[in-house]
Formats: sequence, C-alpha cells, structure tokens
Amino acid sequence: MAFLDVRGLRLYYGTPRGDVRAVDGVSFAIEKPGEAVGVVGESGSGKTSLALALMRLLPANVSDSGGSVMLDGEDMTALTDDDFRSRIRARSIAMVAQGAMNSLNPVLRVGGQIVERLLADGAVPKDEAMERAAGIVELVGLPREVLDRYPHELSGGMKQRVGIATALVMSPRIVILDEPTSALDVSVQAQVMNLLKRLKAEQSLGMIFITHDIALASDLCDRIVVAYGGEHVESGVADEVILDPKHPYTQKLLASIPRMDGVDKPEFLEGSPPDLVEPPTGCRFHPRCPHAFDRCSKESPPSFTVGESRTVRCWLYAPDTPPEDPTSAPLKPPSPCGRD
Repeated sequence: MAFLDVRGLRLYYGTPRGDVRAVDGVSFAIEKPGEAVGVVGESGSGKTSLALALMRLLPANVSDSGGSVMLDGEDMTALTDDDFRSRIRARSIAMVAQGAMNSLNPVLRVGGQIVERLLADGAVPKDEAMERAAGIVELVGLPREVLDRYPHELSGGMKQRVGIATALVMSPRIVILDEPTSALDVSVQAQVMNLLKRLKAEQSLGMIFITHDIALASDLCDRIVVAYGGEHVESGVADEVILDPKHPYTQKLLASIPRMDGVDKPEFLEGSPPDLVEPPTGCRFHPRCPHAFDRCSKESPPSFTVGESRTVRCWLYAPDTPPEDPTSAPLKPPSPCGRD
C-alpha cells in the first residue's frame, strides 16, 4: 500500500460562467516516506488547486469536490473538518505556499510566527516551543539569532527558509511545496534545492514539489506527474519521464528548455491552455498537439499503462490505435535536459 494514495481527486470552482474544473479526477501516489513527487505544468493546469484540495484549504466558491486520499492506510476524506484540522493539517501534511516569503507578518518577530501553530494547541509551553523552533531554523541552515529578527531584516532566501521551517515545526510526514524557488535568484534557488534534498534524505520527509520547471523537478523528485488542463497526462519515474517522455505535452515542455550544450533551439508551444469552464471535447491537449487525429477530438482518453510504472493519458498509446496510422508512430523525444 502506498504511503500517500490519491485517487480521482476533483475540485471545481463555481463562477457566473459555470464550474471551473481546476482538478478533474487526478490520481498519484507517494509510495514510501522520503519519496518526492513533482507536479509540473503550465500556469492554470491545477497544480496549486491540487495542493489546496489536499490541505482542505478551500475557498468559499468551491462548487464540487471529492475523491479519495489515503495517508498511511487512513482515509483522509472520511474525517470531519475538525478532525482534519486537529490531527492532519500541519501535523501529518504541511504546506509551504507559493510566495511564502511574503506571507510573514512584518511587525512580528520571526520566532513568534514559527511557533504560532505550536502555541495554538496549548499543549506546548512557550519556552519549549521556542527551543523547538531554534532546532528547526538550524535544521534549515539558519542561525538561532533569526528568531529575534523581523522579516525585513532577512534576505529572500532566508525568508524562504523560514517558511520551510514553519512548515516543519510540527514534524509532518509530508510537505507540499508550491513553487518554493520561483521568486529567488539562481544562486539562492540552488541553496534551497540543496536544503530540500538534504531534508528528504536525512528526515525521510515525503514531498509534493509543485513547479512549472520540469528540469528543476528532476533534480529533486523520484517521480514526476505532468499536469495539463486540470488532468494528469503523464506519470512515471523521474529519469524515465525526462529521458523518454511519452505524452506530446511532456515532450513539448522538455523541448522548450534551453540547453547550453545543445544545437537545437528551444521550441515554442503554440496555443493557449484550455478554458477549464468549457474545456475542449476529447483530449484537452488536442488543439495544440502536433500528433492529434480524429479520435483525439471526440473521446477523452483514459490513462494507459506503458511499461512497468508509466501512465500516459493519450490515444497514441491505446492498444487499438491502428499501427498503420502515421500519427501512431513512436514519438521522437527531445534530447535530455542537463542536470547537476
């Protein structure tokens, strides 16, 4: 049984035009503690909504939600909101939100903000909570003196580490990281990525790493899930997805990455992401897909298993796709992207 098993998760937002199908029946798993799963895709593909659904941090305009979320054999969806808030959120699953460095209260010292969740339960004395916070900030590579500083006294990289420390203070088993390096320069981004790799290895910390940068995800994650139009179109071991992408969208993502040692120019993915209020019939990627054929515009493909552990949501991999159809020929993958 997988450590975290998500099946058929959906999250729709109600709008005057109709429901926005932000998360539409997605499934993935973290097989064991200490494994990292990357969720990659364009803006508007439902990545952040997936994180909000897992954390039950739902806005007021949610019109429909459902699916199954099993954590270490326990059904999270069967818990009441009070049980989830007291037992699961922050304790078992924590989240570093997008732009976490800008979420710090400018008039409160850092230490007080890190221990706020510990003190809210009333079970931990303030002195003990501050001592635990000191250990956490040292774990993320910051000196204890940071606890007495105000946010404006910290650099962007330091504030991002504070955000990670705040998520870790309750000793969760899984951390969701929503674009944790998007606002950082390259050198600080590398420092944060090295920190995450160390936490993953030393703390056996499960991670869901949400990013638009598939090359960045490959540096940290054991498995990669590719999101498009509220669905997951490809999933597999990170090396397999990077070196041998199956779905045309995954191939286009990789082909758009510039390479210092490559002779091919980055490719541009034409078109726009689908309107999730009125998504295209059939495959949601077919209006932008260079390999689309008649069936793609008429029927929505299921997830097909390719090899031992790959799933691909594409009619090109259906067993009944005619072999003589020129579009069903093996797709030429882009050259592998460079990694550290």
